[in-house]
Amino acid sequence: MDRLIDLEAQVIGISVNDPFANKAFAEKNRLPFPVLSDYNREVIKTYGLKSTDFAGLIGYTVAKRSIFILDPKGIVQYVWVSDNPTVEPNYQEIQSKLEKIT
Repeated sequence: MDRLIDLEAQVIGISVNDPFANKAFAEKNRLPFPVLSDYNREVIKTYGLKSTDFAGLIGYTVAKRSIFILDPKGIVQYVWVSDNPTVEPNYQEIQSKLEKIT
């Protein structure tokens, strides 16, 4: 987070959980950024991030783990998406992309 702040990145989390769960998660983990709720799953549908029947639960839709970097004009400059929720992105690659944008 410190490096993202140094690069003047504005971080926003989005989760399909309800706003109350997101608030509790952010507080428990002392997140220094907002976690917005996409409880109706419109954002993940729009961006093609739906993971349906997650963990074998028929009808249970979650968001794929993803990162989007937008430039100051709001144009998407970087996208990382994983079908596996245990996989983390390449943070050095994200930092490098941010350094080029700022």
